[in-house]
Amino acid sequence: MKNHSGLSVVVVGLLAIALALSGCSSGNQPSAVTSLSGAGATFPYPLYSKMFDTYDGVTGVRVNYNSIGSGGGIKALTDKTVDFGASDAFLNDQEEAAMGAPVLHIPTCVGAVVLSYNLDGSPSLKLDGSVTANIFLGTVTKWNDPSIAKLNPGVSLPDLAITVVHRSDGSGTTSIFTSYLAAVSTAWKTAVGAGKSVSWPAGVGGKGNDGVAGMISQTKGGIGYIELVYAEQSNMPFASLKNASGRFVAPSLASSAAAAAVSLPDDLRVVIVDSPAADAYAVSAFTWILVYKEQNYAGRTLGQAQALKKLLIWMLTDGQAINEGLSYARLPAIAVTKALALVDSMTYGGTTIP
Repeated sequence: MKNHSGLSVVVVGLLAIALALSGCSSGNQPSAVTSLSGAGATFPYPLYSKMFDTYDGVTGVRVNYNSIGSGGGIKALTDKTVDFGASDAFLNDQEEAAMGAPVLHIPTCVGAVVLSYNLDGSPSLKLDGSVTANIFLGTVTKWNDPSIAKLNPGVSLPDLAITVVHRSDGSGTTSIFTSYLAAVSTAWKTAVGAGKSVSWPAGVGGKGNDGVAGMISQTKGGIGYIELVYAEQSNMPFASLKNASGRFVAPSLASSAAAAAVSLPDDLRVVIVDSPAADAYAVSAFTWILVYKEQNYAGRTLGQAQALKKLLIWMLTDGQAINEGLSYARLPAIAVTKALALVDSMTYGGTTIP
């Protein structure tokens, strides 16, 4: 009897040690994770704010998101200080190599970058790629310039200086807009090019979509590029743009969704500005959550990896119901399928995350 009791003590002790070393509870499950963190793009901030608040209510997992711009989000992920980054511009091969490990691009919505302006009477304007590029190049400097007037017959345009407003921070929204200008204007492509930060030939800078929107609102004659929801929330007018099929199309849920109805690569790194679709708005884009494919890094636990995977799956499925109420188009079905496959490819210690 005494020997059996001593053996039991030894067995229990060994089990306790094994559990402690494995970091598991008695149910062999990772510890519950109640918070996640992310940082990056301001473009989808209104959507993410609502999504993450809803997710907290449904799951009890709080997602702390710092809207600091795509460049800041990429840096935070590079520095491994957040669970995910967020960017309106996908990483090119060189940028991904600089991250030190494979990064997955998980799209969450389709949004529109609009050209908003501050003119008395808020007239409805039409612009094309050439005129828009010349405005931002600083070669079209007055609102009554003949090139603008030609696109807007019957509209009374003032003899007023144009003040270009652009982003001052590293920005995926800037990457979207400058990619559009580079696609439609050889002069812009040659002189400036595309990227999250460029050397602006003209204008003044504002930080974030909200900063640019605020500067446009405060500047008579101002024009700048912002995400659609920022313009709508502030009752700011925005232009219809001539698309690749020659039609003037206003930004909307339908026209941005139409722009995304194109062939998509499996890694979902794709530019959809100047889409060939007849009903597409010309400056539409995906925005992405960026995560490391291998989640066992910088002391991260399996529980954190599992919590992140669950969040991403929710954003791609149930969370899509939130998009349209905030002027973001839902992801096309094929994009959801491909994105879920990317999420399923995430690993922890080389093993698929359960």
